[in-house]
Amino acid sequence: MNWPPGKEPGADAEAANEVLTPAMRLLQLQSRHRALDIRITEMQQYPYQNQILLQRLKKEKLRLKDTIALLKDDMIPDLDA
Repeated sequence: MNWPPGKEPGADAEAANEVLTPAMRLLQLQSRHRALDIRITEMQQYPYQNQILLQRLKKEKLRLKDTIALLKDDMIPDLDA
């Protein structure tokens, strides 16, 4: 069965008792972002690749980029507080 990118069984699998800190989550998201970037670059080298999959990977990469930016903003304390 084909799973959506990042939704494969076992992807982001963590132990039930493991606490994922914001810094750990950030590293995890950055790692996935880099992996997608590499895969997209590889696919773009061959012009006859599946263009729909390429579009989906690019959208996932942008979603990850936005999530990373939000997480970074949340980690920086407000100076006005």
